[in-house]
Amino acid sequence: MSAPLLSVEDLSVAFRQGGRETLAVDHISFHVAKGETLAIVGESGSGKSVSALSILKLLNYPAAHHPSGKVLFNGQDLIAADENAMRKVRGNDITMVFQEPMTSLNPLHTIARQIGEILELHKGLRGAAARARTLELLALVGIRDAESRLDAYPHQLSGGQRQRVMIAMALANEPDLLIADEPTTALDVTVQAQILSLLKDLQNRLGMAILFITHDLGIVRRIADRVCVMLKGRIVEQGPVAEIFDKPQHSYTQRLLAAEPKGRPAPVAEGAATLLEAGPMKIWFPIKSGFLRRTTGHVKAVDGISIKVREGETLGVVGESGSGKTTLGLAILRLISSEGPVVFLGDRIDGLTSAAVRPKRKDLQVVFQDPYGSLSPRLSVAGIVEEGLTVQDKGLSYDARREIVARALSDVGLDPAAMDRYPHEFSGGQRQRIAIARAMALDPKFVVLDEPTSALDMSVQAQIVELLRELQSRRKLGYLFISHDLKVVRALSHRVVVMQNGKVVEEGPAEEIFAHPREAYTQALLAAALNLEPVGSAAVKD
Repeated sequence: MSAPLLSVEDLSVAFRQGGRETLAVDHISFHVAKGETLAIVGESGSGKSVSALSILKLLNYPAAHHPSGKVLFNGQDLIAADENAMRKVRGNDITMVFQEPMTSLNPLHTIARQIGEILELHKGLRGAAARARTLELLALVGIRDAESRLDAYPHQLSGGQRQRVMIAMALANEPDLLIADEPTTALDVTVQAQILSLLKDLQNRLGMAILFITHDLGIVRRIADRVCVMLKGRIVEQGPVAEIFDKPQHSYTQRLLAAEPKGRPAPVAEGAATLLEAGPMKIWFPIKSGFLRRTTGHVKAVDGISIKVREGETLGVVGESGSGKTTLGLAILRLISSEGPVVFLGDRIDGLTSAAVRPKRKDLQVVFQDPYGSLSPRLSVAGIVEEGLTVQDKGLSYDARREIVARALSDVGLDPAAMDRYPHEFSGGQRQRIAIARAMALDPKFVVLDEPTSALDMSVQAQIVELLRELQSRRKLGYLFISHDLKVVRALSHRVVVMQNGKVVEEGPAEEIFAHPREAYTQALLAAALNLEPVGSAAVKD
């Protein structure tokens, strides 16, 4: 057999901080052959990204160093290479696509300039030649009307388009190896399917190898030839994808494969009271242009939608980014204005002032997508969870508030003894439990859950889904569950509303929607989310 394109041998990565040294990657070995896709999977903190960044020596040196190991690329040891040698490899022979394109692209430079910079640095192309090659690359990654996109800035493109631009930049010099670090995590399921199909198609055309880092086992099954499973800095199992998925040997791999959200919510009680009824609702945002800023049109974020949620019921709201899901949730909570009735516990709240709505916020709560962004880093967990109590019930004593905080933390599976610690001292799953505890401390009746599991590992997702189902069953809570992850929606929802461009295209019982979707848009969402078609069969489109 010929030598592999990339061979990582006995690699360790350690970080020095405050006089202490922490081992993040512990003696790992793997290889990638030409034209092959190797996936590295594992939960957050397992060492996946650190391993990938080590290949290109993109870690923060000297705080990070390698106590052992080699990274051989075409026979050259990159760990031992100097910076001049690495500059020739980076962006030329080995390129990288990161998870969040908006933070990877320069917001002040046009797309043409950012791709052109790579072409000039590595190929010496400038002016018309660079522009022509940029157009070729944008067309290659499936961006329609590429000419009109050349002078666009990143914020003027959709998430899928930005990720395609990142891939175009990575492919500019036709690399031998592409490292893709969670490149689809922040994307809608349909855009995710397009990006995966695009990568597979480009790999077949260019013959490049791909090192794909992810925590989504569904993606691994679709795109990879072999897989390495990482746990706490070590590779605990590796082999062909079919073998690992069908006959996993290590207990951690078995737990990962079993971690997908399963089961269904408890049925809604017969004759359950209606908690919230809204609609038809209308939320149009004006488009203003010209010197006088006249209204020339409207963005119809929510256009004539009606919903109803009963005690103990979850209404799942699904659709791609920009379909109006979050806008609908915020309007129901009266955090943004809307037209149309919103009736909560028999009272209309759509016409109330902010002061009049405030007493009702005890019963209307929300859990957001990013637990770290929604938790104040300056407040302890106790301060975060009791914040609503200090507003809604000013007569509570310090000891009474602490008792309620302790009970809320226990309800979500956290140790009340940790209430004086701060958010950065907890994992992502624990922070999301804190966010749920904050909402539950007020004993609400209706909760809007806005993508509460999308940033979490699959095993943590399953835990949060189980927690939400248990709380709902015990407290008869009504949920509006907003998500683009249809596997989680299926595990949590009684009924589902499918949104597109501010309108409802399909609605009904969850099992009926999943088993027999009527509309083409719903069918496309399900096919992309539940892996109903092989990745190579999806058309590359934008």
